[in-house]
Amino acid sequence: MRQFMGTEAVSGIVRDALGAGARVVGMDRLRGGSRKGVYRVHVDGSRAASVIVYSWAEAENFWPAGEGADTVSPFAAVSGLGSFLAAQRKLERLGVEVPGVLLADDSRRGYPADVAVVEDVAGGTLEALLRTDPERASHVVSDLATMLDVMHQQHSPRYGRVGVLERGEGASGVSCEQVVLERAVGDLAEAAERAPVIRAAWTRLHDRLQELAARVSPRTEHGLVHGELGPDHVLVDTSGRPVLIDIEGLMFFDVEWEHVFLQLRFGEQYPTLSRPGLDPARLGLFMLAMRLSLVAGPLRLLDGDFPDRKVMQGIAEHNAVEALALLVQ
Repeated sequence: MRQFMGTEAVSGIVRDALGAGARVVGMDRLRGGSRKGVYRVHVDGSRAASVIVYSWAEAENFWPAGEGADTVSPFAAVSGLGSFLAAQRKLERLGVEVPGVLLADDSRRGYPADVAVVEDVAGGTLEALLRTDPERASHVVSDLATMLDVMHQQHSPRYGRVGVLERGEGASGVSCEQVVLERAVGDLAEAAERAPVIRAAWTRLHDRLQELAARVSPRTEHGLVHGELGPDHVLVDTSGRPVLIDIEGLMFFDVEWEHVFLQLRFGEQYPTLSRPGLDPARLGLFMLAMRLSLVAGPLRLLDGDFPDRKVMQGIAEHNAVEALALLVQ
């Protein structure tokens, strides 16, 4: 049985972050995370009424052991304090809003895992605001579009995770489109093992991936992308500004990869985020690859004990239908 972070451990971490007078009066493990634990901790005796604690303990990671052996791939299953801090530094230098870091500790003296304490942004998620106050949310989406312009206009001749490039290492693969194609072929194989509708269409899906990849022309510049930016990964502060979270996947890559994900997750709000000049060939390849990833990934999680099973099953089934629909376009 998985052992998550307890009050005693959290109390020590919070005191280190906020001072000896800080006293934990309650904590909640927030739902949704699959690679790290995210806890909202309520505090007395401190300038902050609550903080967010991240834990990268092994018990918080629901993905299969051994996943992502290629640690320098842009899509490697790499998560942790190092990746988080590299992304945090990069975004803060650009003026992109992210929760402030109050403590980062990889010593493992007080707790047997990397941990961080960050500011608790009080306004909730953009996802929730889109449901409760669409008009106010539309202004936040506009501000998010401006923020993404700043990120996407940062260019690098190399692609890869920010932390990997900071260390002077190169990402695996020869191009973004080749990395996406190889990953998609792997996702197709995994999805076919678990989903009969994908297995029945394996040949057509495989051929379609190859056809779409052949249309993509080489590129020598890449933009800075979040990598998994849905409205659930955008908080809204008390001033109505967007604040990015779950930033460990920050990387230089084809910006079309970001736009495909934005299109899927923002739906009718996406036109505010769309930009001219995107490569239609890349968009075509990346959309099918993304759909296959959103079939294989959730089904892979369901091999283990991930708790929100109906949600993951629903995501996989929906994206299987959408992937097949792309065969007739």
